[in-house]
Amino acid sequence: MERKKNIRWNTLRMTAAGFLGIILLGGVLLYLPISNTKPIAFIDALFTSVTSVCVTGLVTIVPASQFTIFGKIVLLLLIQIGGLGIIACGTLFLFLMNKKITVQDRVLLKEAYGAERLGGIVIFVKKVILGTFLVEGAGAVLYAFQFIPEYGAVKGICYSVFHAVSAFCNAGIDILGENSLAGYAVNPLVNFTTIVLIILSGIGFSVWFDVVANGRKLVRREIPGRWWFARLCLQSKLAIIITLVLIAAGTLFIFFAENRNMETLGQFGTGQKLMASLFQSVTTRTAGFYTVPQGALHEESKLFCAILMFIGGSPGGTAGGVKTTTMAMLLLACLTFVRGGNDTECMGRRITVANFRTGFCVVMVAFVVFITGTILILIIEPDSVLLVNVIYETASAVGTVGLTADLTPHLSRLSQCVLMFMMYIGRLGPLTLALMFVGKTHPRDRIRSLPEERIMVG
Repeated sequence: MERKKNIRWNTLRMTAAGFLGIILLGGVLLYLPISNTKPIAFIDALFTSVTSVCVTGLVTIVPASQFTIFGKIVLLLLIQIGGLGIIACGTLFLFLMNKKITVQDRVLLKEAYGAERLGGIVIFVKKVILGTFLVEGAGAVLYAFQFIPEYGAVKGICYSVFHAVSAFCNAGIDILGENSLAGYAVNPLVNFTTIVLIILSGIGFSVWFDVVANGRKLVRREIPGRWWFARLCLQSKLAIIITLVLIAAGTLFIFFAENRNMETLGQFGTGQKLMASLFQSVTTRTAGFYTVPQGALHEESKLFCAILMFIGGSPGGTAGGVKTTTMAMLLLACLTFVRGGNDTECMGRRITVANFRTGFCVVMVAFVVFITGTILILIIEPDSVLLVNVIYETASAVGTVGLTADLTPHLSRLSQCVLMFMMYIGRLGPLTLALMFVGKTHPRDRIRSLPEERIMVG
């Protein structure tokens, strides 16, 4: 047991140090004259590296005009590394060098992906890498139908590849200009290609493989059609259901809240409003692209979107936030308590107490980081900065979303440092942060049992 904890801690340490190392290297590369069309402050280069590796999308400069082709290639590589993760990228390097994957490597992969057993972990990682490149390639092909006629063959292909990678990795960084995808607000091809890429990457790789495996059984008629969803594991069921519920809720809320706002949806027709609302709902799930001005949203819309950003996507993918399944589990636990039950049940399964404790820890750590960051920025910035805009930025940072209420570029350097720290924590994951700082279990804590005593709550 002690050895298992040491292996897990080593994996967490390698992940944290790996991300930090790539961030620093990326900051240096983006600071070089060869990467820039005009001089850049090192803090801006570092901020861009953080937001790329942490697949967030908040920026203090305009990447399209700031960086040269070399700088944009560095940006693309940082996004891809951030999306796949340090451990997976290291494994990909071993694959390319035709190196043997040792037992220690397999253990690291198992811990990094939260797999239950060691067997098949290398095949799983191969599927993740292959699936990533296939989906990104398909997205690039779809984008090419829009970008090649608009920008020419070479530039159009480059734009297609960059934005497919950025969308799939949930980075939300674009090289089109200052207004993200606002110029394509009524373009179905760009909208739905981006939406599908965001959803596929945000729902989790394990869900992919579970759905595909059961889909094959359905095609081969090994299982009845009505059993297809029932045979999915609980993780997949929760991820799919909560994702659909949050997307639908976000779409409807944005549609009705912004329907008459001429600076956002008011200028569109009904169908275009629904498409823009759907895009806004999906992109708040940690993507960062936008088709309507975020600073022009009503305050209630910003607050609602901040909640969606805090929740984020599903585990095991490229999305950030506290995750859909975590919030679903905590909600189910509350319902169990209200009903007077003892076990947290879901679809005929019992969720363990250890699972609940982990989820509670994730939410609490993320909430503490979110609130602390918000308060620090409010202290640093003048009183003219609106609270709702600060909440929007900090929720975007800790959820690794990248949406901004036009505030990040105008913040002081100290506030931008706060956002960088929040993005780093958001990419590592609140649970990783908590586990890195806990000490080793004292031997007496494994054998002793203290007397119970109740305290007043509520």
